[in-house]
Amino acid sequence: MVEDHLRNAPSLAARAWSIRRNAVLMGEVQGQGYIAQALGISDVLAVAYFHGMTYRAEDPHWEQRDRFLLSIGHYAIALYAALIEAGILPRDELESYGSDDSRLPMSGMASYTPGMEITGGSLGQGLSIAVGMALGLKRKKNPAFIYNLLSDGEVDEGATWEAAMSAGHWKLDNLIALVDVNNQQADGPSTAMLNFEPLADKWGAFGWHVQRVNGNDIPALVAAFETARNLSDPKPRVIICDTKMARGVPFLEARDRNHFLRVEPAEWTEALAILDATRPA
Repeated sequence: MVEDHLRNAPSLAARAWSIRRNAVLMGEVQGQGYIAQALGISDVLAVAYFHGMTYRAEDPHWEQRDRFLLSIGHYAIALYAALIEAGILPRDELESYGSDDSRLPMSGMASYTPGMEITGGSLGQGLSIAVGMALGLKRKKNPAFIYNLLSDGEVDEGATWEAAMSAGHWKLDNLIALVDVNNQQADGPSTAMLNFEPLADKWGAFGWHVQRVNGNDIPALVAAFETARNLSDPKPRVIICDTKMARGVPFLEARDRNHFLRVEPAEWTEALAILDATRPA
């Protein structure tokens, strides 16, 4: 698991708060970014990096590390925020977000960024890559887990279900999929574009162990991660996380059609002030 100096430092709520704040600071640099998704997924990332995963911040390529695959490349601002909080990326690079020659491009690219395991700009491919990695690790007898974060929009993709079927067939019990269900994609509500419910039943039918939780409830997430890691049943695991877009900044939460949330210059400062006023103990 994460080394003691990280685990026993700030609470998971404080880690999630810091991830949110890092993301807003990066968004302010460019005046844009998928900030609603970053704010919504911060609790999941905090539990992943500061409770669930095994890694060495000083050695991002350590062979025994758990791999976190960001299938949703446009969520890169969220993952960078977590990698900065975890000490994998230096904090002083935050201000370079989206700039020329930055290691933090707006869409995540594995060739640029330590801790970014895959290039996820082509949506719907992450789970297929995760299946290949998980199968490879099992054949090498490497005990590491593969975590794959994908979106509810990506379950529209046939490749996702081909990968899900393959994972069930190979009994990949070292694979944990995390599905961010915020019911929003580029053209509107995800369920209105192509209704994916009942989502839990679909994953179960493909041979996965399924949990569905409030993705902004840290204790519920901790329990789900514990179950996923410690399950004795030889099957892949999925945690479906229902999240609130722009979680933690109420005036942004209230906006409609917020797949790509437009934030005015003064609103970045307002969002930071709200976060600073609600910092957990």
